[in-house]
Amino acid sequence: MGADGFFATHEGWRLIAAIAAIGVNLALLAIVRNNVIRRRLRFTLWTMVLYLVVHLAGEFLPVFRQFDSARASLEKLLLILALISGAVSLLNPWFRQGVPDRLPSILQDTIVLAVFAGVAIGWFHEQLAITSAVGAAVIGFAAQDTLGNVFAGLAIQVDRPFKVGHWITVGAFEGLVTEITWRATKLRTKAGNLVAVPNNIVSKEAINNYSEPEAPTRVFVDVGASYDTPPNETKAAILAALSHATRVLPTPAPDVVLVDFGASALTYRVRFWINDFAHDERARDEVRTFIYYEFRRRNIEIPYPIQIEYPRQEVAGEPPERRDRVASLIAAVPVFAALSGEAHRALAVGARTLRYAAGEAVVREGDSASSMFIVEQGRVDIVIGGGQRVATTEAGGYFGEMSLLTGAARTATVTAVADCTLVEISVDAFREYVQSHPEVLAQLAAAAGARQQELDAVRAATPSAPKDPSSSLLQKMRAFLGL
Repeated sequence: MGADGFFATHEGWRLIAAIAAIGVNLALLAIVRNNVIRRRLRFTLWTMVLYLVVHLAGEFLPVFRQFDSARASLEKLLLILALISGAVSLLNPWFRQGVPDRLPSILQDTIVLAVFAGVAIGWFHEQLAITSAVGAAVIGFAAQDTLGNVFAGLAIQVDRPFKVGHWITVGAFEGLVTEITWRATKLRTKAGNLVAVPNNIVSKEAINNYSEPEAPTRVFVDVGASYDTPPNETKAAILAALSHATRVLPTPAPDVVLVDFGASALTYRVRFWINDFAHDERARDEVRTFIYYEFRRRNIEIPYPIQIEYPRQEVAGEPPERRDRVASLIAAVPVFAALSGEAHRALAVGARTLRYAAGEAVVREGDSASSMFIVEQGRVDIVIGGGQRVATTEAGGYFGEMSLLTGAARTATVTAVADCTLVEISVDAFREYVQSHPEVLAQLAAAAGARQQELDAVRAATPSAPKDPSSSLLQKMRAFLGL
């Protein structure tokens, strides 16, 4: 039996099957949540509806009866297309989102079109009208500007240089792949814009995939430093700054390389790894911020461009009003309150003013040290035992005095809560004053002993806090200061 005989004999059956298929598709659309399958079910549904419309129009509208032959051929093609589309939908995972890795949506569409064209031409080859219609559809499709995009999109889906959800750069465009269609690859940029890049452009450009072969991505920032600072010192400062950056992965370890002897600066490239490329700008901002503060603390200059004439007022030494301000801060510290104004000014001369960014660790528990800090602006958290916050010190507060007096290791980690200005009193200036005025040592020991009792009370209430088994604070101070 030929194709015409088969369809004519089973016309009633075809009508019932079409109505049943429409009902099944509607029921599945109400249940299935996979977007790919829902799209194919909708295509099958509308194909069957169009089949019914064509069939009923030929049965009940006399004007269409003069086209019975063409109408019958169109019905057959619509029915075949619906059956093929429904069969291909079975290749997808019905109970989870997405499509099989090796059978993307565009490839499924290609299978539907290829099978439909093969069946239509092979089964109905004797009908010139059908082959002409198929040929006209192909020619019309090829005449469009999107033909190259279609084949390029198919190649992309088969080769899979990237997937939906990957961060890529293609040509001048960078973004998160949100969809790959027949015509274009859609990217969502970091600014939140949607960019549709035609597939034929994607296939011609080099593609940089930040999400493969593994999630950690290496990024870099360039920073210039003065020729006056040796490269190894600058590299050490940069690596110290990176230790404060929360978005920088410790493994693989970051590194710093000297990449250029610039016109006005040595250029260093800071290379580090991050978990999510979507946050690369924030990671770079964090790294640059901490490098700035670390350079300021170490007196490493980031030179001004030599192309710009920028007058600078060089200040010879620290202004007297600044020393008076630091002396008053020192005088307010209970440990030094009993000393004379001369002693406060002497300590102020040797003190350093340091700035820390929010989130930076000023000192870490267990580190060796020989200085103390006074909070001039901002506030810091004092944490012991790896994470237990025991106090918050604001402007006027101080910490680390036992390291200054006895050289004891840091007993807590102190982190800047907001941008802070701190005054650091080093042991060199302190030792110089005490050795020339040994009579003040007893006063300092008495004040420090009272402070030690306060700290011991805090540690007693904190099981994880380290205990100090020292026997004589004054004896420790004499030994450390060389008296």
